[in-house]
Amino acid sequence: MQLEQKKRSPKNKTLILTADERTFYKKRLVYPTGFSDEQGKTCGFFPLKSILNKTLCADLLSIVDNLPPECADLLFIDPPYNLDKDFHGFKFSKSTDDGYTAYLESWFPRLLKTLKPTGSVYICGDWKSSSCLYAVMKKYTVVRNRIIWQREKGRGARANWKNTCEDIWFGTIGEDYYFDADAVKQKRRVLAPYRENGKPKDWEQTEDGDFRLTCAGNFWDDISVPYWSMAENTDHPTQKPEKLLAKLILASCPEGGLVLDPFLGSGTSSVTAKKLGRNYIGIEMNEEYCCWAEKRLAFAETDKTIQGYSDGVFWERNTLHARK
Repeated sequence: MQLEQKKRSPKNKTLILTADERTFYKKRLVYPTGFSDEQGKTCGFFPLKSILNKTLCADLLSIVDNLPPECADLLFIDPPYNLDKDFHGFKFSKSTDDGYTAYLESWFPRLLKTLKPTGSVYICGDWKSSSCLYAVMKKYTVVRNRIIWQREKGRGARANWKNTCEDIWFGTIGEDYYFDADAVKQKRRVLAPYRENGKPKDWEQTEDGDFRLTCAGNFWDDISVPYWSMAENTDHPTQKPEKLLAKLILASCPEGGLVLDPFLGSGTSSVTAKKLGRNYIGIEMNEEYCCWAEKRLAFAETDKTIQGYSDGVFWERNTLHARK
């Protein structure tokens, strides 16, 4: 579905596609019809080399059983939440908890077959859908943790608490799994620095201030949701930030490994994987979103920067000085 162009401020960096770009990037997409038999039925597993580092334009349910088994190190899942939502013409309707759980059950266990035995899975949701996500995760994986990340956006509510957080459930296939805690340490300001023999203890004194490297916890308050002045921003209604994906990828996918995203949206997981030296497979049913992803992937050829991540360290929100 082609979206109408909005009139934007010259300073607005939100990604747009020209007609020529749309035609160009559509040629980069992989359509599963290319793997169909004479009757048009998709059969067998897709050859991994034919979909590696590609964007597949398809409905997950139509191809989930054709994805190569045990190929992915990290499965990142950002499905439609249990809300009425319009994804530029592709509408998802809210249901009961039982109905939403049944929806998850229709593809989640089948999707897990793509994970390596040492692989990890992360699945996103809000407070309304989180109980359903946990129930399904517990049934099919070893649940390791729940990440809560602060999504500070929106005008609030008059008759309820403003919803400023979302959940990400973390699970593994087994007890032997990849996790690199050192790769996701955060640089935090030290407000009351402690010294030992006159020297900083467990912190560093710099021209920009006093900082300490800390292990990443499961509450993330350093994430900025993409907005109009950020180059990674698109018109996708539920776009995830590259910084958020960077944490998950660095922690749970080794360099050169494979990140699989079955609900790619505007391409954040694939783009971040590429910037961090990982392989990717993205699946998205909206052709326009797929083209957005491909344009962002083209930018990632030359621009490897990730907002809030520099020199192998994640910085607290608004503490990383602009670097030129």
